Amino acid sequence: MDSLFRNSLGPTAWIIMGMIPPAIFALYFLKLKRQPLEVPSTYLWHRVVEDLHVNSLWQRLRKSLLLFLQLLVVCLAILAILRPGWRGETLQGQQFILLVDNSASMSTGDGENGRSRLVDAKQRVGAMIDQMDSDMTAMIISFAEQPNVVQEFTNNRRQLRDALDRILPSSAQTDLTGALRLADGFANPGRVTIEDENAEYEVTDQQEIELFILSDGRFAGVEDFSLGNLQPMFLPIGSLTAENLAITALNTRQGEERPEVVQAFVQVSNFGSSDRSAVVELYLNDQLVDAAEVKVPAGESASTTFNLSKEAEGELRAVIDPGKNSVDGLKLDNTAYAVLENRRDSRVLLVTPGNASLEAALTTERAQRLAKVEKIAPAALESVDFKRQSQTEYYDLIIFDQCTPEIMPQANTLFIGTLPPGKHWNKEETAEKVFGPQIVDWERNHPLLSLLELGGIQIADAVIVQPPLGGRVLVDSTDGPLIAVAPRDHYEDVVIGFEIVGTNAAGERTFNTDWPRKHSFPGFWLNALEHFAGNSEDSQLVNRPEKMVELKLSPTEENVEVVLPDGTRQNVAVDESGRLNFQDTEQLGIYDILVGGRMVKRFAVNLFDRRESDIALRVRQAGEDNLNTIEGLAIGYVDVAAQSPQAEVRRELWKPLLLLALFVLVLEWYIYNRRVYI
Repeated sequence: MDSLFRNSLGPTAWIIMGMIPPAIFALYFLKLKRQPLEVPSTYLWHRVVEDLHVNSLWQRLRKSLLLFLQLLVVCLAILAILRPGWRGETLQGQQFILLVDNSASMSTGDGENGRSRLVDAKQRVGAMIDQMDSDMTAMIISFAEQPNVVQEFTNNRRQLRDALDRILPSSAQTDLTGALRLADGFANPGRVTIEDENAEYEVTDQQEIELFILSDGRFAGVEDFSLGNLQPMFLPIGSLTAENLAITALNTRQGEERPEVVQAFVQVSNFGSSDRSAVVELYLNDQLVDAAEVKVPAGESASTTFNLSKEAEGELRAVIDPGKNSVDGLKLDNTAYAVLENRRDSRVLLVTPGNASLEAALTTERAQRLAKVEKIAPAALESVDFKRQSQTEYYDLIIFDQCTPEIMPQANTLFIGTLPPGKHWNKEETAEKVFGPQIVDWERNHPLLSLLELGGIQIADAVIVQPPLGGRVLVDSTDGPLIAVAPRDHYEDVVIGFEIVGTNAAGERTFNTDWPRKHSFPGFWLNALEHFAGNSEDSQLVNRPEKMVELKLSPTEENVEVVLPDGTRQNVAVDESGRLNFQDTEQLGIYDILVGGRMVKRFAVNLFDRRESDIALRVRQAGEDNLNTIEGLAIGYVDVAAQSPQAEVRRELWKPLLLLALFVLVLEWYIYNRRVYI
């Protein structure tokens, strides 16, 4: 009975309520005292005669609809006070923190009648709010990539419901860590004590707070976290089996065998339990370019490649169609976006008095595909054209061979046999020069030295390279660093401390090292071109929702706007070097960057998250029968078991009962008035 009724009155109140029905009966048995009155006829007074019969104490009570309705009103009121209802879970405690997951996977429509998981989670939280007592308080936090306090602690259930309605689905990944740390700030405040005559008093209220986590659990466990006063409960939302096809990769690159075409690579993954096939459609600027059917085994991935002309540019969109009769739980990952630009060749400038070995390494077939290399003499450093181009990011990489510019250019640089201007490198006035250094170690993991063998290189003389703060030594020798790299704004500067070709005492050009005879020499320059001037045709940066996007623009004083996929515009600030940092990337699609109303650059934001696309609840085998049960959460050193997803919170009926009682009371009033005046 405790699960059916919740008594809200004390004994005295119930005694008074119990006296109401007998009082109603007494009114119908009450005998009225009337004075006799002689009249010529009783024809018009038959109702008075009837009242005399009705009010006779010992006369049998007649059937009365009014009596039935009045007793029904009292019974409904008594039943409402008992607060009948059914329950699966009850709120125990005084304070509650409700964490609602609104990440991409919560848009899965595997609920009743195709409802999304987020809708189911909000309905469940709403039911919990309905059963809160007046002395209970709760707060709501939504979380995906970043947590958001939707409503702070309050006992106002209407405010909590309004806050719950403000939680909208997102396309971001799931990260529980931020939400837990936010909840921890409310549940575990710093303990403050005061001392008074050698006695200590605690002045902060430390009490347990119930933490409800409503999520499908598509995230890793949270390490190095202490729950403290938080008492967690994981309420899983979703189903144990779910079918989903997703695009997990889309990129473009120049064809290796056919440089005149651009290839679009699309990867489709099957996160279901059965083999699937789907049609992949490729659109360029909303025009269908091509389509292909792919067959994807269960739990695996398949891919297809489309060929486009090298001149094609614009918005590239790949869409998968699982078929009319196929079940696909998550729609967000059925579309992927990319920006296809008729990209300019990367520009590299070689400033040298003459270096045949270096020029040959930079003009190989592979090097020519990576960048367009120009060559000038050191005397051209004083020209107006060079000064203008070097300060407008015209070049991606400038190689200074045995020469130094007056000021550092707005580009990546590589110095051979000299140091950059200023005192950031080798703060002493003169750099230390050594003879016959032997290479002893190099950074094999750095992109510039990837897959290179530098042992056995002979060097006649070199300058010891001391990089500035934040720099990194790449090649070390018996006498000190020979090659180093250091950041400068959003550029990088590399210094090679020895010349490749030098000049002897007689003014003749001579080799200063036998490095050009080694296989590592052309490999180093290919690595340099790929690292500093490598085109995005070979590698594309994947931008994900709610992640910071960093772009490099030309310095400008004009108005810079970002047009979001839904068409809204945001004014953004660009620093003096032209760097743009943009955070509001919640929407999937193409973002346009406008400078002075003119589009100068685009970037795409995609989900591409296998964890979010794998929408089935995580399960584990437990018990003697090895039955599948929902996997719990690991928070710090605590394993939070998953509660039954079918359990429901208590739903009470006292409100509809009171409304029904009010309706019966109005009906009784209407019937009574008809009886009197008709």
